Amino acid sequence: MVIAEIGINHNGNLGVAKKLIDLAHRAGCDAVKFQKRTIDIVYTPEFLDQPRESPWGNTQRAQKEALEFGVTEYDAIDAYCRELGIAWFASAWDVPSQEFLRRYDCPYNKIASAMLTHDALVEAVARERKPTFISTGMADYADIDRAVAVFRRHDCPFTLMHCVATYPAAEEDLNLRCIPALAERYGCPVGYSGHEPSVSPSVVAAMMGAVAIERHITISRAMYGSDQAASLEGRGIETLVAQLRKVPVVLGDGVKRVLDGEKAVARKLRYWETEPATAS
Repeated sequence: MVIAEIGINHNGNLGVAKKLIDLAHRAGCDAVKFQKRTIDIVYTPEFLDQPRESPWGNTQRAQKEALEFGVTEYDAIDAYCRELGIAWFASAWDVPSQEFLRRYDCPYNKIASAMLTHDALVEAVARERKPTFISTGMADYADIDRAVAVFRRHDCPFTLMHCVATYPAAEEDLNLRCIPALAERYGCPVGYSGHEPSVSPSVVAAMMGAVAIERHITISRAMYGSDQAASLEGRGIETLVAQLRKVPVVLGDGVKRVLDGEKAVARKLRYWETEPATAS
């Protein structure tokens, strides 16, 4: 499964969001993902009052509020994705945001890496018993153990997502061997949520057993926003999807066999195996 993470790369513009959905759909992604926050829960008043220059004003509040979509935008996103035939879902950053998303009956939930230790949110998501992707960036095994226990207690299906939560992530930090390690430790499907600016590590992740690949996408890395530099542009996500679709084809089933085409070549090249002449 290939998930195109739009997140907040739409910069609060519904038109940009639709262009990103189009980009993901053309590339052949299976789903797009957004992020949803309640600003006054996720951030303190002191933080929101701090100065920050942005296209929308000069405070943190002005920037954060401009990046958030509400009912009008998500109604439009829901209708647009249904029209195109691509799934969408979002990672909530607080319990009211998770409750907000329920109205859309999205096929999946997502626990973002930053939210893995948010016990109330993890409980709220697990209680829905909807297939959930759980990112593991910024987490040790104790953190993951606790979240997995909650999902298993609620009998909620989940896929752990190996993740390195730096933006962008350096390739030497990716540690993709964690994918089979997580699968062995938890006995569950494991995917990969990547933040590196290149394509090839995600292909390697798939070859190491990742069942889902999530990558941020953008119209242009030069756009305003903290996640743009860790995102793939149109050509990048198209290349990634094309390569990922080849992985199961070229890996095959692991059963050694001699193909019919090989038999024909063998008859030409193995001169010592020709049929002996019939004795008179």
